Amino acid sequence: MLSRIRGNEAFKDSVQAALQAGRLSNSVLLCAEEGCGAGFAARCLAADFLFPEGGDAAEAVLAGRSSECIEVRGQGQRGEILVGQARQVRSLVYETALSAAGRVVIFYGAHRMNPSAANALLKVLEEPPAGVLFILTAPSAAAVLATIRSRCGLFLLCPVTTAQCEAYLKETCPGCPDAALLARVYAGRIGPAKAAATDPAARRSLDAALELAKAVGKADRYETMRLLAAVEKDRPAAARLLEDLACVAAAVLEGAEGLGLPLSAAARCAEGCGEVRRGMDRSLNQKLLFTLLAAKLCDAAG
Repeated sequence: MLSRIRGNEAFKDSVQAALQAGRLSNSVLLCAEEGCGAGFAARCLAADFLFPEGGDAAEAVLAGRSSECIEVRGQGQRGEILVGQARQVRSLVYETALSAAGRVVIFYGAHRMNPSAANALLKVLEEPPAGVLFILTAPSAAAVLATIRSRCGLFLLCPVTTAQCEAYLKETCPGCPDAALLARVYAGRIGPAKAAATDPAARRSLDAALELAKAVGKADRYETMRLLAAVEKDRPAAARLLEDLACVAAAVLEGAEGLGLPLSAAARCAEGCGEVRRGMDRSLNQKLLFTLLAAKLCDAAG
């Protein structure tokens, strides 16, 4: 299954070698920025660990419907992994596997594990039962609590090239008319690029971000405020729009043309999106944040 991961040849070679030699750490931390497929890579590794012969059982792991692979995700608005979840996992890993040689536990977003949950896992991470593999994902090793990080073998995944991303979109989303644009805007991150190609909500967000970039490029404050106001009461939609706008700005800074955003405004645009996201995380008034952002962006372009 690891062979299905695009790019990242060094990662695949090192993990496959460790698996074949029986040298893979009992606890593994996969680090990749959002959209680079750390979750998919975790399931591929789990499938190869549990069912090296492949087949339907391995496909079930990849699809997230295997009883031998326990998946843990954060809860609530902040997506935090709680101590109750850690304790439940600690109990489950001692149960006998049904049809595999062992079990795998995947913690998606281990950087969102609170200290109490981390403390509940330390012992079992350090000395897991025989045949149990823990796989944790995070955007970076630094984002994970040091007590957890120190008990894991570290592997890094990178975005694929824009050419590889474009080729993947053309192969898997044959009806996508602008694979090159998506690959360029999302800088080779297959996750958000594929979402924009297949998910109408994700595509609407990207289209709004592209419109917003053009409005900022024209210093059109009214249009900028109108586009921002459309999502100011919807936190998830607002966060997605800011992320897409930041991606457009980053693409411009990397040399992309034809996106309607001048180079002179792109850096300020990316910076402003980050400031608003931090303000949202602190539960500041979202309408005020977006009003200030519109003024800042248009003043920067004007």
